[in-house]
Amino acid sequence: MPARPTAVVIGGGVAGLASAALLARDGHDVELHEQNSVLGGRAGRWNRDGFRFDTGPSWYLMADVFDHFFRLLGTTTQDQLDLVRLDPAYRVFFEGDPSPMDVRSDPAAVAAAFERVEPGAGTALTAYLASARETYDLAVRRFLYTTYASMLPLARPDVLRRLGRLARLLGQPLDRFAGRYVHDHRLAQVLGYPAVFLGTSPSRAPSMYHLMSHLDLVEGVFYPQGGFARLVDSLAALAEAEGVRIHTGSTATQIVTAPRAARPLRGDRRTAQVRGVRVHDAEGQERTVPADVVVGATDLHHVETRLLPEPLRSRPESWWRRRDPGPGAVLVLLGVRGSLPQLAHHSLLFTREWERHFDVLAGSGDPVPDPASIYVSRTSATDSDAAPPDHENLFVLVPVPADPALGRGGLDGDGDPQVERVADAAVRQIASWAGVPDLAERIVVRRTIGPGDFVADLNAWAGGALGLAHTLRQSAFLRGRNTSRTVDGLYYAGHGTIPGIGLPMCLISAEVLLKAVRGDRSTERLSEPLPARRPSPAGTGGGAR
Repeated sequence: MPARPTAVVIGGGVAGLASAALLARDGHDVELHEQNSVLGGRAGRWNRDGFRFDTGPSWYLMADVFDHFFRLLGTTTQDQLDLVRLDPAYRVFFEGDPSPMDVRSDPAAVAAAFERVEPGAGTALTAYLASARETYDLAVRRFLYTTYASMLPLARPDVLRRLGRLARLLGQPLDRFAGRYVHDHRLAQVLGYPAVFLGTSPSRAPSMYHLMSHLDLVEGVFYPQGGFARLVDSLAALAEAEGVRIHTGSTATQIVTAPRAARPLRGDRRTAQVRGVRVHDAEGQERTVPADVVVGATDLHHVETRLLPEPLRSRPESWWRRRDPGPGAVLVLLGVRGSLPQLAHHSLLFTREWERHFDVLAGSGDPVPDPASIYVSRTSATDSDAAPPDHENLFVLVPVPADPALGRGGLDGDGDPQVERVADAAVRQIASWAGVPDLAERIVVRRTIGPGDFVADLNAWAGGALGLAHTLRQSAFLRGRNTSRTVDGLYYAGHGTIPGIGLPMCLISAEVLLKAVRGDRSTERLSEPLPARRPSPAGTGGGAR
């Protein structure tokens, strides 16, 4: 039999695992190398004294994307995960308002809640959600699953008919668009907060992203029992079943290239050909892993500026200086004695003047405001195994500037001073707003994570917590292609490339990667299941973890 093409995937996060699984199923001989001792990347995990925490993504949205991905690999979400639909989807605490709002993934219920706050807002919301649904369906059909290697596949009647509207949605910010439907600042915040999932603010996110409201207000917010680590474990098992050899504790130190044998065609800047990846493995040995295809599924800035020589970088430092890294974050993991029914599984705390917080994230130079607009997850509300009996676990996220100088976190308050001050303020705010005055005294486990940790643990550019912000110039085809402009055989996957940040986007990026490797310029999802072109598992060997 002819030798199978070889591939090396750098990075064992969600995008890396998904990319490895799809490439292997499509016939590649795949190795995956992850520098950390555990898989997951930003979708990390931490356990202590019977408490279990997800240290990264905590919202399960776009369920259809997960369903499609699992079906590509010949399985189903139901076979892989035990999902719970959250009700309420989340709870919102508004500054100065003693009554939090429970938001349900039910258009009629949400419309009624909006109407109680602002007469006429319920009818307006119905129209808003209809627009969100139409925009989401078009995005899935035409814009999310394409490589943008050519714009011709986008010249379809359903796109051409909407060109004027699409231009307006791209040119108008989300907050102004939402302001056409609701006027009460609390309702505007409910419609605008999804911009934070995109690493930006409602005033900077294109209103195209109002499609996000279809996800949380209509389709539903879910939680995989066992936490998001279960998703990572599922992806790893599926990759290994496809023959992927997974190596943890193995750090990529160089992408090995050679000059291209063939003269590039006019306009083709790819002067080099990938040959493999140099790694420092778990045994402390340096070795080169040969490869016909290399996938950079870790931080894109790290891949471009640390693993390639300067002449072969598609994106030089000057390119990065003009880009928005999105926000950083201070994460606070708390194990709390006693129950906390005041908090839902997901709770959002919004300050009235939240623009001030967004200005800080955009680089105003001011300190993080106190109070701040923050997010709290109480996983133990849904998953009893996430905390010991009669205890709760809290995951608190405070957006901060993407600035590693803010420092690193630590255990029991021993992190860097700026990180711990932000964490202390968040604990006080939750205690006050949610009506838990003794919260600080009930904390039995505490860990903080700061922007410096994102750099040290994930090679995150500028200490960003999410990835490149979804501003206009960093969305869709303006985000950059997932192929190297200079090295033939080098591809990218994950939050730094198309289609963007978030777990569903990382799964889509794996499929778009496979399309790029195949030269497939279509916009539609691949047919399910993906035909298995690999040898039988007996001929591939197992994982190396």
